[in-house]
This record gives sequence, structure tokens and C-alpha cells, in this order.
Amino acid sequence: MKNTWAIHQLKTTVNFGAKSKIVNWFTGGLNHQVEHHIFPHISHVHYGKISEIVRDTAKEFNLPYNEYKTTRKAIAAHFRYLRDMGMNPALQA
Repeated sequence: MKNTWAIHQLKTTVNFGAKSKIVNWFTGGLNHQVEHHIFPHISHVHYGKISEIVRDTAKEFNLPYNEYKTTRKAIAAHFRYLRDMGMNPALQA
């Protein structure tokens, strides 16, 4: 693996609708994918506070912190990705 496990998680996971209490409740915290993957044994009720620390730490070390502000934007990005992969499978990372 090119990067450490934690850096790999930051580069390959994306949060969505993380500020929404409804989305957080409905998904059981899985909208906090970054925190869920880095801290799988911590209850989702803490992900909101943990996300602030993870975001600041990622910025400090010039690492990505991927997030879609809304669930709608995440779904739209997912369908764009599927379309793009269908049109040009060589784009797969």
C-alpha cells in the first residue's frame, strides 16, 4: 500500500450531510464515513465532535478531508461517477 492505513482512509472515504441531525440519525452515523472508517469502535454519537478534530488534523498535515455538504450532492456525484465509468472504464482508479 502506498500510504499508511489512516491516510488511505482519508483519501478514499467521503462524508455526506454531516451537519444534518436527520441524516445522521437516519443513517446511524454512516454519513460520517471518514470517522467511521478511522474509528470503527467509537459510537456514532461522537462522530460530529470527532470530525472537527479529524478535519483540523488533516488540514495540518495537508491531507484531504472529503465531504459533500448535502446527501443530494453526494447522490448526484455518485451517479456522475457511474456515468463517467460507464463511458470510459479506463478512468477507474
